[in-house]
Amino acid sequence: MSLTLPEGRLRRVLLGASPWLFFVALIAVWEVGCRLFSVPAYILPAPSVILNAFFDVEFSRWMQHLWATLRVALLGFLISIAVSIPIAIAMMRSEWLSRTLYPLLVVIQSTPVVAVAPLIIVIMGSDDPSRILITCLLTFFPLVVSTATGINETPPELIELSRSLDAPTRRETWQIRMPYAIPHIFSGLRVAITLAIIGAVVAEFVAAEEGLGYFIQFSTSFFRIPQAFAGLFFLAVVSLLLFKSVQWAQQLLFPWSLPRKGA
Repeated sequence: MSLTLPEGRLRRVLLGASPWLFFVALIAVWEVGCRLFSVPAYILPAPSVILNAFFDVEFSRWMQHLWATLRVALLGFLISIAVSIPIAIAMMRSEWLSRTLYPLLVVIQSTPVVAVAPLIIVIMGSDDPSRILITCLLTFFPLVVSTATGINETPPELIELSRSLDAPTRRETWQIRMPYAIPHIFSGLRVAITLAIIGAVVAEFVAAEEGLGYFIQFSTSFFRIPQAFAGLFFLAVVSLLLFKSVQWAQQLLFPWSLPRKGA
């Protein structure tokens, strides 16, 4: 019996494993380089040192900081969804509203949140509402743009057909335009969920007493660099899981909106 894999299947296996192989190779080079050149841990700790620093912190403390960051990030993300999709629909229905709001949205998005965050903290205080607002400022723009783009991708002949049948505007929006917008909306959601984590961390850098961003800043200020790297890697893993969760939600709820393999 031959144990060799068919060429096509072997190629798929290698393509699926390539990100993990690259990551493992990168970690190995990092570890060997730090040991070979005796790089001090306060400049660039080796992966093994970072792993030890991660387990030196109590699990309950990690969960406390994780919940503080996720709470702000997910609330800001959900509020952005609730605000951005109606705005995109309203802009689609009204050319005047689109011409009026779009430049304002671009100005808001172009303003560095890092510069605005201290002002928001001063005005609203350092509690969750101000941090959630900072997160919303980062996340709602890609959702508005992606939703509006998807709505406008609807084939014109379908719109003409619905209007020739005197279909109400509400049905045209939700039964014709929105299905075409679903792939674009999920593209915006994947961008927005990572930006939500960034917004929560930026807010924690400015004013917070818990959260992964606060943990990283606190560790760095006391020159606990391996611990700071551990928090950074933990944050990256959380961001990756949230990104994948949006993909899984699309696969579960709207499998027809996914691109066909080989297309």
